[in-house]
Amino acid sequence: MAKEKDKSLEAWIWDAACSIRGAKDAAKYKDYILPLIFTKRLCDVFDDEVDRIAKEVGSRKKAFQLTKADWRKAGQGKAMVRFYLPLMPDDPEQPVWSVIRKLSDQIGEGVTTHMRAIARENPRLQGIIDCVDFNATTHGQRDIDDDRLSNLIEAISTKRLGLDDVEADIIGKSYEYLIRKFAEGSGQSAGEFYTPPEVGTIMSKVLQPEPGMEIYDPCCGSGGLLIKCEIAMEEQTKGKKKRTVSPLKLFGQEYIADTWAMANMNMIIHDMEGEIEIGDTFKNPKFRKGGKLRTFDRVVANPMWNQDWYTAADYENDELDRFPAGAGFPGKSSADWGWVQHMRASLNATGRAAVVLDTGAVSRGSGNAGISKEKTVRQWFVDNDLIESVLYLPDNLFYNTSAPGIVLFLNKAKPKDRQRKIFLVNASQAFEKGDPKNFIPDTGIDRIVNTLINWKEEEKLSRIVEHAELKKNDYNISPSRYIHTADAETYRPIAEIIAELDATEIEARDVDNALRTILEKIGV
Repeated sequence: MAKEKDKSLEAWIWDAACSIRGAKDAAKYKDYILPLIFTKRLCDVFDDEVDRIAKEVGSRKKAFQLTKADWRKAGQGKAMVRFYLPLMPDDPEQPVWSVIRKLSDQIGEGVTTHMRAIARENPRLQGIIDCVDFNATTHGQRDIDDDRLSNLIEAISTKRLGLDDVEADIIGKSYEYLIRKFAEGSGQSAGEFYTPPEVGTIMSKVLQPEPGMEIYDPCCGSGGLLIKCEIAMEEQTKGKKKRTVSPLKLFGQEYIADTWAMANMNMIIHDMEGEIEIGDTFKNPKFRKGGKLRTFDRVVANPMWNQDWYTAADYENDELDRFPAGAGFPGKSSADWGWVQHMRASLNATGRAAVVLDTGAVSRGSGNAGISKEKTVRQWFVDNDLIESVLYLPDNLFYNTSAPGIVLFLNKAKPKDRQRKIFLVNASQAFEKGDPKNFIPDTGIDRIVNTLINWKEEEKLSRIVEHAELKKNDYNISPSRYIHTADAETYRPIAEIIAELDATEIEARDVDNALRTILEKIGV
């Protein structure tokens, strides 16, 4: 039944996207669709609340008047409704959304005006619901003309999004679906904003967040991993009295303004305690306390893989003790381990973390001649016993690459019986074929989670490896190096080897450039 509902949701969202096809590039559809879906959700939930109040006071007209007076008197957060919408239908019996749906002239201007009015009444929505100008022009042409906008509004109007109509994750699911579709259709890199849901579920369940914990994502995208942690905690405490279960306190930072707005929408829709900051976490982390980096109980992240725009100065000039002298920095070709270093510094004394990385991050530099900066950082993490486990994922899960990817789990307080060891899981075969991407079925998710939590060794799947063996293998911590999933599989995956070759080529180029600069300076 849930799958049918998801199918219906996806068909509805894609119908909405198709209603403006041609108005903008595919990847821009979401800039118009999601704020409208969010507003539709707000309208329908407000209708539900007005109906509830109308049963007590006798009519919707009186309910509208009462909510307005109460909102102005009580202020946001103390009123009888979650959000107050200053949209009054001509006929109080009509849905609030009808105010937008019935716009027939200067529609772009009208939608923008209504959204800004909603934001003025609800400070929490400022910069979130009013961030899109539906009347914007480029070179004198409307970005989305009124005919297409009218079609989009009509398409969105076909589905009710009230409290009992859809699950709370409507914005998250809409966002993820659109990201997937854009990635399929455009060939553009959308994966930086999107983590396959089954990977997020595995990460959150293995971290076992407990009520009241503070959870942080330094590159949170639309907030999906934070929400997965809340869902995992609620599932774990199911059956307990709700008032005894404190919600998680969620913190995230995102550097792209539109995505930051989506993350805030997601927090609001879920009615979760979320604080999302905007900015480049690597260069300017916003969560600080007493001049130091703020620390958390759990950290989750899927940073863009192999970012190459951070320089040695970004590491050396850091004043927040994120990059220990003994570990060095991972080099310009990939900031993967730089993100891991930031996450380690963001954990409290008993904190745990899960981060998605490029497959090559756990093996690059091992066995190579000379010194690899990435290997040096990786060795520091192993020697300081911060790595609890490594999960090798199946191929073709992610939308911006066919590479498998890995999940690295950190623990700053490993139990005594797990110290000086790392648990490796090769889940490369735990998938089902999908179109266009593979996916991990529910049975596979449960098996992987159970294996990782219990450190359960199983042939061709998982193995506990002592640090001494890792050292012998030059600090290669890739599960595929230690666990072969088939008799014929005696070599490492091609994708992993290619990733290493690419990194070696980039490092060689960097060395050549540095040498050329030195020779020029001395006049050779």
